[in-house]
Amino acid sequence: MISASGEQLGLMSFDEAMRVAEEEDLDLVKMASNQGIAVCKLMNYGKYKFEQNKKEKEQQRNQKIVELKEVRLSFNIQPHDIEIKRKSAEKFLSSGNKVKVSIRMFGRQQATPKFGLEVMANFAESLKDLAVIEKPAVVNGRNIAMVLAPIKK
Repeated sequence: MISASGEQLGLMSFDEAMRVAEEEDLDLVKMASNQGIAVCKLMNYGKYKFEQNKKEKEQQRNQKIVELKEVRLSFNIQPHDIEIKRKSAEKFLSSGNKVKVSIRMFGRQQATPKFGLEVMANFAESLKDLAVIEKPAVVNGRNIAMVLAPIKK
């Protein structure tokens, strides 16, 4: 048995341990049991649970959630438009989010996806100082997609 202050009280029966707990107005909590001998501690269990919940909430508050933002390009996008899309992707990456870059192919574009892959490669190259390619550009039906992740500092 362990007291509320952390000192060992030694071996005692369950009834005796319950009597000590009631005298000190604390709860008797079973911490571990080895080979028929249970290790119990005197504590205020409600206060203990409150502290545990408080620590969990603090950890959740400090946790950074990484979001996946999307930037859509087109098959025959102009250089100025790529620059605008690059700036928005740069903003997402600098705030610590991942960026999904996608192109949707229409009609005859589906016959030559290599042009879309070139657009993706050029876009990734323009962001090479801020991002790494987490998932390379892949043609999936009518879509071409890749995922960029911010470089860890």
